[in-house]
Parts: sequence; structure tokens; C-alpha cells
Amino acid sequence: MSKYTKTTLHKLEHVFEQLEYKVRYEKGNFHSGYCIVEDRKIAVINKFFDIEGRVSTLIEILRNLEFEIGQLDESAQKVLHKLDFEKAPVQLPSH
Repeated sequence: MSKYTKTTLHKLEHVFEQLEYKVRYEKGNFHSGYCIVEDRKIAVINKFFDIEGRVSTLIEILRNLEFEIGQLDESAQKVLHKLDFEKAPVQLPSH
């Protein structure tokens, strides 16, 4: 697996925007490294995580959220496809 970059992080943050979630990086005592405030659609990530830790955590959160891939725009769908996201098959529009 390739090392995650800041670009990957920004692309995943875009996926969360598409799902109407805010991603915040804050200090806290998170046993899993993150906290989800579902009624407000906020994902709070441990701010001390490096880029790779942040990306891995965002992927883990996505795997636990209920959503349809089809509700995402094409760029967000491509991000999940490149990450071999297994929640549901990614259906890219054919051109």
C-alpha cells in the first residue's frame, strides 16, 4: 500500500463534505482516535495524528457510516474507488 499524502487527506475531506459531515482535528481522549457526533454530523479526529493516521481514521469512519455511493459527486466516488473502498461497489458514470 502506498503512503498516504496530504492530497489524499484533502480528497477524503471532500468525501465527508459530500456527506455533509464536518471534519475537525482536536485534542481529546479518544480511545479509537476519533469521535463521531452523529446528530450534528461532525467527525472529530485526534489532532496529534500524522497524515497517514488521519487518512486511515477517515477511511475507518467511512466504513461505519451509512450512505449510498451514488449520493457522492464523481470526484468523491473516484477517491473511494482508488482507495479500494469496500462498503459498496463504486459506479462511475460512463462517458
